[in-house]
Amino acid sequence: MGTKTVLLIGTLDTKGAEIEYLRDLLSSQSLQVAIMDCGVLGESAKFAKITSQEIFAAAGTTLDLVRRRNDRGEAIDLAARGAVKVATGLASRGQIQGVLGIGGSAGSTIASAVMRALPYGLPKILVSTLASGQVGHYVGVRDICMMYSVVDFCGLNRFSRTILANAAHAMAGMLNSELPQAHTDRAMIASSMFGVTTPCVEQARNHFDSENFETLVFHATGSGGRTMEAMIRDRLFAGVLDITTTELADELVGGVLSAGKDRLTAAAIEGIPQVISVGALDMVNFGPMESVPEKFSKRKFYHHNASVTLMRTNPEENDRLGKEIAEKACASRGPTVIMLPLRGVSAIDKRDGPFWWPEADEALFQSIRNWVYSDVPVIELDLHINDPAFGDEAAKTLLRLMRKK
Repeated sequence: MGTKTVLLIGTLDTKGAEIEYLRDLLSSQSLQVAIMDCGVLGESAKFAKITSQEIFAAAGTTLDLVRRRNDRGEAIDLAARGAVKVATGLASRGQIQGVLGIGGSAGSTIASAVMRALPYGLPKILVSTLASGQVGHYVGVRDICMMYSVVDFCGLNRFSRTILANAAHAMAGMLNSELPQAHTDRAMIASSMFGVTTPCVEQARNHFDSENFETLVFHATGSGGRTMEAMIRDRLFAGVLDITTTELADELVGGVLSAGKDRLTAAAIEGIPQVISVGALDMVNFGPMESVPEKFSKRKFYHHNASVTLMRTNPEENDRLGKEIAEKACASRGPTVIMLPLRGVSAIDKRDGPFWWPEADEALFQSIRNWVYSDVPVIELDLHINDPAFGDEAAKTLLRLMRKK
C-alpha cells in the first residue's frame, strides 16, 4: 500500500522543538510526515511542508496582514479556516492517512477544527494542555483521540518527551496495523437507544440484520444524538429508527444530556425515511442528586446510580414535547411515521414502575395527535416500548417506508 503520511499540525514559532521531536519519532516508524505550520509570530521553519503563509492564503488573507491587525482571536479563526481548507484537500486526494496535532488553547482550536472536518476512520490524535477539562467543543462528533499533555509545551523535558512519544507511537500503531475488513455491501440504518429502551432497539436490530441491513446505534446522551444527526446529514443512512427521543426532554427542561435544538431534524431535511417514537421521554437527566436545581425539589426522581439522577417529566412538559415531535415530523421531506407505545415509554415507565404516570404519557400522546398532519401516520400500539412486538413492528414499518422511497 506504500508509505503512509501523517499530517503534523502545530505552531512552529512556539512549539518547534516538540514538532521536530514528533517528526523524528514518526519517521522512525517508517511514516512520512507533512508538517503544517499554523504560527503567526515568526517565519515558518524550513522543515515545514505547509507554511503559515500558505495557511493564511488559503483563508483568503496574508500572514503580513494578520500580523498588522494584531488580533489574536481573529488570527486563530483564520488559521483554523485555512488549515481546514488545506487539510481537506490533502485528504480528498489521498495524500494524508492520519493527523497528529499538539497545542494549548490556540493550537488545540486549530488542530481540532482540521480533525472535525476529516472523514470518520482517518486516525486523529490531539495532544493538548486542555484535554483534562471540558473537551466536547474540540471533539464535536468526530472520532478524535485527545491526550492530556500534563505539562505545558515550553521545551522538551522528561514528561513531554514520554507523552509525545506515546502519541507518536499510538499514531504509528493505528497506521501500521491492518484494519478489520469492513462489510460495505449492506445499507445502513441509524437508531437511537438508551438503557431503558435497549430491548426495543435490539429487537429491531435483529430484524434489520435478517434483512441484510447494518444498524448503527447511537446512545442518546446528547453527544450521541448530535453525532447521529451529523451522520444523517452526511447521507450515510438508508433509514432512521429514532426510537429514543429523550434528548428533547433534556433540551426543553434543562437536563444534562441535551443534543441541542436541531435534534430530530436531519432526516426530515434530507428526506430520509424515518420512524419516530417517544422512547425515554418520561425522564430528564441530571448528575448526582445534589446537582439537581432547587426549583425541581418537589418533583418525582429515580436514583439511577451515584452519578445519574432521573426526573420524571410532567404532563405540561409532555404536552410541549408532543407538539415539538409532531411539528418536526410534519416538516419532513421524506416518508415519516410516528409510533406510540401506549403501555409505557421506558423500562421504568410501566405499571408499578417508579415512573409509571399514565396521565403524563397521555398528555404526550394526545399532543402528538393534536398537532400532527394527516400525511404523517401515527401508529398506536397497545404495547410497552420494550415488548418484542413493538420493536418488530417498528422495524417492519421502517422497511416498508424505505422500500416505498
